Amino acid sequence: MNNLSGKKVWITGASGGLGRAIAEESARRGADLILTARDERKLLQTKERCRQFGSGSILVRPFDLNETTDISSFAKAVLDESGGVDILVNNAGFGLFEKLEDTPDDMISSMISVNVIALMLMSKAVIPHMKSGSGHIVNIASQAGKLATPKSSVYSAAKHAVLGFSNSLRMEVAENNIFVTSVNPGPIETDFFDTADTTGRYAESVKRWMLSPQVVAVKTVDAFQTDKREINLPGWMNAVSKAYSLAPGMVERLGKKGFNQK
Repeated sequence: MNNLSGKKVWITGASGGLGRAIAEESARRGADLILTARDERKLLQTKERCRQFGSGSILVRPFDLNETTDISSFAKAVLDESGGVDILVNNAGFGLFEKLEDTPDDMISSMISVNVIALMLMSKAVIPHMKSGSGHIVNIASQAGKLATPKSSVYSAAKHAVLGFSNSLRMEVAENNIFVTSVNPGPIETDFFDTADTTGRYAESVKRWMLSPQVVAVKTVDAFQTDKREINLPGWMNAVSKAYSLAPGMVERLGKKGFNQK
């Protein structure tokens, strides 16, 4: 278990779910934390839990990452206040499981803004602060970025973009000793589905396969300060994603019933 004492870890989407679990696991390992999300009340709850786990300093800075035009100035202010960052976890994001024709225009824009543009701008902001030593950018993507399914066209497009961005950025910053890791989980038992699946049908159909946020958090934090390229969970879903890249038509035919459970 890597020791994060003295390391500054900035986590977006830290108010609950996987973001909170990553914050708690980082706290257990002694990290100094910067916590960002829209909901200050929930962020303060995360802060209190992390104190109980023995973290170093904890800086709470609420912000709506949908406000992409303000991200650069927000990030600069936080980095100036904190004195920099060693590890950035771009976790903030959301999805909506709906046919494209039924997806509101503003929801499409918001999904791309939060899942993709905000992630890019946050990454851009921290790179200059990491060049002087070493750093790590961890992007929470999804198995949906590798294997698209019906009623997730916009969400899958966003996560495809995250993977493409991560793969390119990894090569760009390698000479500065900055690592880039993509985390590609399948369904996680969090409140993600409160927005993505308002009917509850999809969440119920995949409940037995859902990942624990704590398990994903441990795998993610284990990879901090390493050159781990990707984390893919669960293993069987990653195997399906690999098969899809080799024989997409076959996988789509065989998996049609399961893919249409949303």
